[in-house]
Amino acid sequence: MPQAARVPWWCTAMTAGILCWRGVLAVRGAPLPGTPWVLGLLVVAVAATFSSHRTLLGRDAGVTLIVVLLALKTLELRARRDAFVVFFLGFFTLLTNFFFSQSLLTAGAMLVGLLGLLTALVNAHMPVGRPPLAHAAKTAATMALLGAPVMVLLFMLFPRLAPLWGLPSDGMTGRTGLSSTMQVGNVAQLALEEGIAMRVKFEGQVPPSYELYFRGPVLTQFDGREWRPLIRRVNESTAAWMPPLQVEGFGAPVRYTVTLEPSNRPWLLVLDAAIKAPDAPGVTALSGGELQWMSTRPTTDLVRYTAESYIDYRAAGQARLAALPPQYRELPASYNPRTLQLATQLMASVPGGAANKPALVQAALERLRTGGYVYTLEPGLYGEHTADEFWFDRKQGFCEHIASAFVVLMRGMDIPARIVTGYQGGELNGVDGYWVLRHSDAHAWAEVWLAGRGWVRVDPTSMVAPGRIGSLQRLRPPQSAFASALGSVSPGMLVNLRQAWEAVNNGWNQWVLNYTQSKQLDLLRQLGFRSPDWEDLFYMLVGVVVAVSLAGAAWARWERRRQDPWLRLLARVRQRLSAAGVPLAPACGPRQMADAVTKRFGNEGRPLADWLLRLEAQRYSRSANAPLPTLQRELNRLPWPAFR
Repeated sequence: MPQAARVPWWCTAMTAGILCWRGVLAVRGAPLPGTPWVLGLLVVAVAATFSSHRTLLGRDAGVTLIVVLLALKTLELRARRDAFVVFFLGFFTLLTNFFFSQSLLTAGAMLVGLLGLLTALVNAHMPVGRPPLAHAAKTAATMALLGAPVMVLLFMLFPRLAPLWGLPSDGMTGRTGLSSTMQVGNVAQLALEEGIAMRVKFEGQVPPSYELYFRGPVLTQFDGREWRPLIRRVNESTAAWMPPLQVEGFGAPVRYTVTLEPSNRPWLLVLDAAIKAPDAPGVTALSGGELQWMSTRPTTDLVRYTAESYIDYRAAGQARLAALPPQYRELPASYNPRTLQLATQLMASVPGGAANKPALVQAALERLRTGGYVYTLEPGLYGEHTADEFWFDRKQGFCEHIASAFVVLMRGMDIPARIVTGYQGGELNGVDGYWVLRHSDAHAWAEVWLAGRGWVRVDPTSMVAPGRIGSLQRLRPPQSAFASALGSVSPGMLVNLRQAWEAVNNGWNQWVLNYTQSKQLDLLRQLGFRSPDWEDLFYMLVGVVVAVSLAGAAWARWERRRQDPWLRLLARVRQRLSAAGVPLAPACGPRQMADAVTKRFGNEGRPLADWLLRLEAQRYSRSANAPLPTLQRELNRLPWPAFR
């Protein structure tokens, strides 16, 4: 059932049909289908799998085949060994769920499935008849509980040499996240996603929410339709990212820890501006230039890293205008002619003209603030001249429309400018103290280069919708009917429930999914190892396994000696009768012992014979009988001296 949303529709339908067919055959006691039926269904399943996935290899195709083969195996379920094969195929099918997700909900669903399969396995090992299912479930739960400490120890000490879940090239297809390019409309689509993009834990004082700009891709090159990163041409066949900027930080840096959700993107989002590379264990952080940091591979798993940033900084402040790459001022020919005309008008109206760059920036911002522009996620489809349509026709748009039109206007006035995309603001989870940034917090803003100041952040969206910046007015994607009904009854309840769940889920991420190699070595340091390495971890694991094995062997020996209290009580009677001159075979039961006592001692042995018959009834009779402790007390009161 957990795989139903991931496998093709025909796989779900075929699996359900086969299982229903097998159930009908079981209820009616009808014979199972022959080999031709099973082989025919197998051929159909393989052909359908290849048609859906264009391959029989890989994660998606493999899981589809496993699900169908599990259902087909039930058509061969004739003996107990066939049932065991089905059960263990079920365990493997459970495992495949982690190829897609390792979330807390997935783990909970797998735990339920695990207990169900263990119950079936225990029930299959019970004697013939119809033992109560509750008894098998209790035994299975006890087994799982006894195995939990071993599971925890292996989880903590088993070396983490590589990601255990996932297959190559199976992608993080369909994952939402920032893109390396931007067409008008991209970020608006991302902002409709309510999923969590990252969590941030600050050390010390938290900056104001309107200062929380987490930097992602920087977009410079514009062809009239699409914004792309600036790439420095090395020769005709190779290209490279721009070298890192010279950045000066002022004041005390802000230190924080980021837990980045998988996005299949390489960017390590950091607060503006991080001068040093983020410390991400197991991930190599590289500078992509332009104050952005990225890893050498896409983030296909949960990534946790620490960083420090300066809220007050100056980037490329000592550079000269002529030294900047020309792409920061370039515009494609024949695009947005009215915006270029507006740029000419602004330069003519501002004191100092084209030389007064700060005044030109303020003039553009003032036009946004007073020109009747509207912030909306649904501005309609823009045409060829996106900046012209925003400034003069539609006068409405999302942050990407505003930032793009603003940068085009800046370049029209010969001011170096670029677009920065990332996340802005976020909300504090009062349960665990983490700042949560969702995809709905995706944002685009601008940076302009001013002489002596370097790159300066300018957020033109704040002029159109001041409440969008910070935490005053967060974007809220459409809610489901249930969430809307709950929110209408108690507006705060929905927020509290979501924060509580996200705090629990964050704990799962931090303590389970993010239990990395470095945390294993930190654990060894806490246990007294000065400079732990993988050899120490191996010895620790072997020592724990040996200790647990010895403890299990000692417990089994003690349990063997303790035996069954009923058998121990019967052995006590046999021993005393043997001492009284009544020889009894080791396999002699209570009834045979009672007959021997009656023959040897007559009426004098009647109390003991009756007690032995009651002991037999306590074990084998279905009617209510005296409990074992009561029989033990009665045995102590019997007239044993007569038999010495």
